[in-house]
Amino acid sequence: MPLTKAPFFKVLFLLIIIICFPFCGKKSQRENSIKKEAFNKSKVEEIETSFFIEMGNIVNSMISKSQVAQQKSSESKILEVSKKIADHQNQLLQKVTEMANKKLIIITDINASHNGELTELNNTNGTNFNNAYLSSMTIALDQQIKMLEQISKKTNDQLILKLVLEYLPEQYQLLRETEQIKSEFN
Repeated sequence: MPLTKAPFFKVLFLLIIIICFPFCGKKSQRENSIKKEAFNKSKVEEIETSFFIEMGNIVNSMISKSQVAQQKSSESKILEVSKKIADHQNQLLQKVTEMANKKLIIITDINASHNGELTELNNTNGTNFNNAYLSSMTIALDQQIKMLEQISKKTNDQLILKLVLEYLPEQYQLLRETEQIKSEFN
């Protein structure tokens, strides 16, 4: 009788190992998948946070420069385009700030590099001012367009995608208009 118990227990032990072993791997796979999902979410959140802060800084810079242009320029076309840009950027800033607040992101002016550009712009006069303002706006509008295009590729957030669809066509229109006026002054 003791000789028959040994093979029986060996077979039983092997069956238990064979049955339990695959389940151990599945638990590990589930844990890895949860970790990957959490990592991907945090990376997407980081990208979105960076987008909101950078967009807020560029928008604030453009609004400030457009306000200076409205005070300093005597050209009617520049006054008109600077007013359009300021109005559009104020709407965009309001929307971006509202969206960022919902995601608990506070947009502050942490990038003070545009203050130097604003001072430099403020210190120029006449046609130099017009050229400097128009050049600055074409660069800023181009940056905004690239940022909107990049975020639309990197996120699945429906509100951000809606923002991109709403504001991107107007950004292109303002860029074309600014470049056209710039070519008239050169």
